[in-house]
Amino acid sequence: MPKERFEDTFKKLETIVNKLESGDLSLEDSVKLFEEGMRLSRLCSERLAEVQKRVDLLLKSEEGEIHSQPFPFEEETE
Repeated sequence: MPKERFEDTFKKLETIVNKLESGDLSLEDSVKLFEEGMRLSRLCSERLAEVQKRVDLLLKSEEGEIHSQPFPFEEETE
């Protein structure tokens, strides 16, 4: 079974968080969603760790030293 895309997993996690924050769920439904959210959160964390390792390998110098740099990103404008 192929891995689900990070973006899809993260979107599902966002949906769960929004449902939990609404406060409209029963305790049982909240617990079930919380469990699913924790599973998705772990998946996202694992994927991010994998990507960080790949980036570190790409940044490794010929001497074997890793020169980490913050990833540049553009702030979202609303």
